[in-house]
Amino acid sequence: MFGKLSLDDIPYEQPILVVTAIAIALGGLALFGGLTYTKRWKWLWSEWLTSVDHKKLGIMYFLVALVMLLRGFADAIMMRTQQAMAAGGAEGYLPPDHYDQIFTAHGVIMIFFVAMPMVIGLMNLVVPLQIGARDVAFPFLNNLSFWLFIAGVALTMISLFIGEFAKTGWLAYAPLSGIEYSPGVGVDYWIWGLQISGVGTTLTGINFFVTILKMRTKGMTLFRMPIFTWTALSANVLIILSFPILTATIALLTLDRYLGMNFFTNDMGGNIMMYVNLIWAWGHPEVYILILPAFGVFSEVIATFTKKRLFGYTTMVWATVVIAFLSFTVWLHHFFTMGAGADVNSFFGIATMIIAIPTGVKIFNWLFTMYRGRLSFTSPVLWTIGFIITFTVGGMTGVMLSIPAANFVLHNSLFVIAHFHNVIIGGVVFGMMAGMTYWFPKAFGFTLNEKWGKRSFWFWLIGFYVAFMPLYVLSFFGAMRRMQSYADPDWQPYFIVAWVGAILILLGIACTVIQVVVSVRDRKKNVDVTGDPWDGRTLEWATSSPAPHYNFAHLPHVESRDAFWELKKHGKFEQSAPPYEDIHMPRNTAAGPIIGAFSIAFGFALVWHIWWLVGVGAAGMFIAFMMRVFNDDIDYYVPAAEVERIEKEHHARLVNAGSDARNEADDNQGVQA
Repeated sequence: MFGKLSLDDIPYEQPILVVTAIAIALGGLALFGGLTYTKRWKWLWSEWLTSVDHKKLGIMYFLVALVMLLRGFADAIMMRTQQAMAAGGAEGYLPPDHYDQIFTAHGVIMIFFVAMPMVIGLMNLVVPLQIGARDVAFPFLNNLSFWLFIAGVALTMISLFIGEFAKTGWLAYAPLSGIEYSPGVGVDYWIWGLQISGVGTTLTGINFFVTILKMRTKGMTLFRMPIFTWTALSANVLIILSFPILTATIALLTLDRYLGMNFFTNDMGGNIMMYVNLIWAWGHPEVYILILPAFGVFSEVIATFTKKRLFGYTTMVWATVVIAFLSFTVWLHHFFTMGAGADVNSFFGIATMIIAIPTGVKIFNWLFTMYRGRLSFTSPVLWTIGFIITFTVGGMTGVMLSIPAANFVLHNSLFVIAHFHNVIIGGVVFGMMAGMTYWFPKAFGFTLNEKWGKRSFWFWLIGFYVAFMPLYVLSFFGAMRRMQSYADPDWQPYFIVAWVGAILILLGIACTVIQVVVSVRDRKKNVDVTGDPWDGRTLEWATSSPAPHYNFAHLPHVESRDAFWELKKHGKFEQSAPPYEDIHMPRNTAAGPIIGAFSIAFGFALVWHIWWLVGVGAAGMFIAFMMRVFNDDIDYYVPAAEVERIEKEHHARLVNAGSDARNEADDNQGVQA
C-alpha cells in the first residue's frame, strides 16, 4: 500500500536530523497556534494564499526564499565545518553518505529555491508597476506558478526527514543518477522537486514575457522601458528557451530510472555525454536568468541614488540582449575536460571570453553614472559597489576557465567553486539584497533600518572574501571539488579560514533578520507616506506605498525614459484626480493552492512508488484545473467610489506629510535664528 516506504526510511539514528525535525515541528505548531489564537486563518487564506495580486505573490516568493536561505546556508556551514576538520586522514563528523546529500541539497536549494524565487519575487513586485500595468497577463497562472514552486520546496524539505536526497551533485550527472548507481529515492526527490517547480518557472516565464510585450502603458515603447524591465524580459526569454530543455532532460532520466530505458546509461547504447550536453544547455542560461535581473536592480539603484539619468541607456539595453544571446553559446566550455576537439574548444572558449565584453560595458556605464553624481552611500549603493568588485573578480576567473589548457587543470578543482560563488553571491545575492532594501517600502509602506542593512553588507562582503579566496589558493595546490576529506594536512589552515568566512556570512544573514525585526518594530517612525522615499525615476514610485491592489487609478501616459522623474521635473505629475472609473480586476482563486497540494502528493507518491496516491494526485490536479477552466466567476470591478476613497486617503496623507515637513522646516529656521 505504501510502495517502497517503510518506517526504516525515517532516519531516527541521525541526531542532527531528529533535532531539526523536532525544531521544525515545534515552529509549525507555534505558527498554527498563533494563527488560530489570533483568528487569522481566513485572512491568511483570502488575502494571501489565494491571492492573484502580483505584489503579494512577489512578497511570498521572497519570504520563502529567505526561509530557504537559512536551510541552504545551514548545509553550507556543515560542509565547511567538515572540510575544516577532515584533514590528514581524519573523517570529520559527516560520513560520506550524508556529506554527499548535503552538498547536493545546498546547490539545489540555493539555485532553485533561493536565487530563483528572489528574482521572480522582485519581478512580480516591480515589473507591472514599472510598465504602468494593473496586473500580469495571466493572473491565475501567476498564482499557480507560485504553488508549483512551493510543491518543489516541500518535496525537497520532506527528503530531509523521510528517505534521503540525491548524492550526485546539484546537476545529478548521469550515469551516477541512474538506478544502477543510485538505487535509493534521493534522485527521485531531486527529479520531482525540480520537475514540478520547473513547470511553474516556465509558466512564469511565459506570463511575464507576454505581460511586458502586451501590457505596457500608453507611450511606453520598448526603448522607454526601465532597465530592470529589460533585464526581466531577457531573463524570461531565457526561461522560455531553456527550461523546456531541463524538463525534457529530467523526463529522459526518469524514463531511465522508472522504465529501464537507456538514454544515459553506460550500456545498451546509452549516451552519457548527451546528459551533460542537455543539462548545461539549460544550466548556463540559468546562471544568466539569475544575473540579468540583478544587473537591472543595480541600474535602478545607481540612477536613483546618483540623482542622474543612467549613463548609456541604449548600450545597457543592447548589452543585456547580447548577454542573453551569448548565454547559449558559452555552455560548451564545460566539455574542455572531456575530449572535445580543438575546433570546439576554440569556438566556445572565445564565445565565453566575448560574453565578458557586454558585462564590462554595463560595469563602465554604472561607473560613469556614479562619476560626478551626487551619490548617496545607502545600503543598496554599498551592495552595488560590493557587487562591481566581487563580480569583476568572478568574471575574470571565468575568462581564465575559458582557456582550454587552464580549464583542463582547474575545472574539477575548488577554482570552479570560488568562481561560481563569486558571480552568484557577488551578482545575484548582492543584487537581491539591494533590491529588497530598495523596493521594501513599495511592498510594505515603510523603509528598512539602514544601520543594520549596512552591517549585513559588511559581514557579507568581508565574509565572502575570507570564505572563498582560500579556495582559489587551494585549487592551485590541487584541492578537488566536493571533498569529504583530504590527506594533505597543509590544506587545513586554508579550510579553517574558509570556515571563519562562512561564520562571518552567517553574521551577515543574522543582521538581515535583525534588520527586518527592528524595521517592523519601528515601522511607524519610518512610514513611506509619499510612495516615493528615494526620489525615484520610474513609474512604481508614482503610486502610494504599498501600492493599491489596482496599482493605478488612471493608467499613466509615458513620454520619455525615466517617466516619473520627467513628470515630476516638468511639474506635470499629479496624484490621480477625478473623475474615476470602475477598474476591471481578476478575482482570487483557490485553484492554485489546491493544485499545489495535489502536486506534492503526486510527487511524493512517484518518489516512493505509491501508485494509488499517484492516481489521486494526478486526478486532483486535473479536476482542480478543469474546475478553474470552466469557472466564469474569475473577475470583478472595483467600483469608482472605492477607487476615489483610496486615492483621497493617499492624497490626505500627502497633504499632512507636506504640512509636517513645512512645520519642521519653520521650527529649524526658528532655532537657527
